[in-house]
Amino acid sequence: MVFPNDLGDMGRMEQANRLFFRLYQCANMLHKTGTKAVESEGLTTQQWAVLGALSRPDTQNGISMGDLARFLMVSRQNLSGLISRMERDGHVRSDPDGRDRRSRLVTMTDSGRKVWLDQAAPKIRLFYEQALDGFSNSDLTHTVHYLLKLLDNMKEIDAEQGHHPADDDEHRVDTEHHV
Repeated sequence: MVFPNDLGDMGRMEQANRLFFRLYQCANMLHKTGTKAVESEGLTTQQWAVLGALSRPDTQNGISMGDLARFLMVSRQNLSGLISRMERDGHVRSDPDGRDRRSRLVTMTDSGRKVWLDQAAPKIRLFYEQALDGFSNSDLTHTVHYLLKLLDNMKEIDAEQGHHPADDDEHRVDTEHHV
């Protein structure tokens, strides 16, 4: 096996380019195929991510828009539009935060929870099974490990550049087009 450090600077650059291009392709395919998996429920991959975030035990009493934007690593502006559409569809609601009236808490509605648990989750499980066909548990563990390591490195770059998650639209992925 050849390791990137053994490839020299040019070989490492080529490997890095291949890696980041594959990540880009995977993100695009996740959006395309993931949306198809849940579109009959009226959801997109972005809405799937929001409902997934709101289904976590620590968000049962709501999560601030800022904290949700940071968790999803999207801009508040893009998240605000997404949440407005999800409110219109009855999946979530946002209410003033009792601790800070300037802030809004986002929670999943009973209707949103029903869509999430009864309709979307089974299709998402099937999507995961299909997308991860041929991956062993060890493969999954290693993939998550390396993606988290890459994410940590990119967060460090972001902080060094003076950018903070959810604050800079210029360097954020549009929640309407990418996960």
